[in-house]
Amino acid sequence: MKKIQKIAALFLAAILLSSCSLPGLGSGFNEEGITITGGSTTEQQIMGYIVEGMVEHYIDIDAQIVNNLGSSSLNHQALIGEDANVSAIKYTGTSLTGELGQDPITDPEVALELVVEGFAAEFDQKWFPTYGFANTYAFMVTQELADQYDLVTISDLEDIAGELDAGVDSSWIQRAGDGYDAFLETYGFDFNRVYPMQIGLVYNALQAGEMDVVLGYSTDGRIKSYDLVVLEDDKQLFPPYDASPVATFEVLEAYPELNEVLTKLKNTISDEKMQELNYISDNNLIEPKVVADDFLKENNYFESVEVNEEGGEQ
Repeated sequence: MKKIQKIAALFLAAILLSSCSLPGLGSGFNEEGITITGGSTTEQQIMGYIVEGMVEHYIDIDAQIVNNLGSSSLNHQALIGEDANVSAIKYTGTSLTGELGQDPITDPEVALELVVEGFAAEFDQKWFPTYGFANTYAFMVTQELADQYDLVTISDLEDIAGELDAGVDSSWIQRAGDGYDAFLETYGFDFNRVYPMQIGLVYNALQAGEMDVVLGYSTDGRIKSYDLVVLEDDKQLFPPYDASPVATFEVLEAYPELNEVLTKLKNTISDEKMQELNYISDNNLIEPKVVADDFLKENNYFESVEVNEEGGEQ
């Protein structure tokens, strides 16, 4: 059944790509170049421009970037369908249960090992080492509520959960493994009401007092903007979502130096740094490309990082 669902999901993604005219895909693709997929979130766009900047700094080529793919499956299908050959950002937890169709795993090292092996074997793609940050689901509350009830962990919500309204990502409600049903089973309590909404709206809803607790992303810049408190997932409901770039073996063969370029970014961005970059863009209204370019210039395009022939740091 799981295999059938996986095939159906990829088939649907293929239909969507073939039936929609997305800027940067199709006729705009240069088969001999490097085309990078970013995404629709601020974080995905920033990482897309960081990869683009690194590529153009080290390789004599004008890379193309696609920043309009709103889901992991569309991002994945762009590489499978040869409309792109580098994904600027993939998350272990998302791709493990999504593209690979496996059960969620809470051990980050095991999850990374499985996606590295799985993407090489099934999709002929290289999953690179993590950038150093993980963007996982996270329950969060206002600083005021946290202070009032001494909230530090998700479990701390149990005594007051029946009085709280929660806003959550729409896709989380039906999500297998770490979704709503798994939350009820793992933590053993429910909220007064649970409102599905677009993930980008939950932060504003919490700040405006329309929700008491929301499920957002741990590296979102609005956490800092709105002075929100991220609650510790003390029962480890959510699997790791470590972020990495992914490239096809075909493009790595055509541009061998690309392997070194992407490996230079290993462990260069912490959770706090990614949250800061998102904050600069979302709160200060700075374009993601400008944020990415400034970050690369500040770090001199990581020219001091040396990579050996096997793709590891020296």
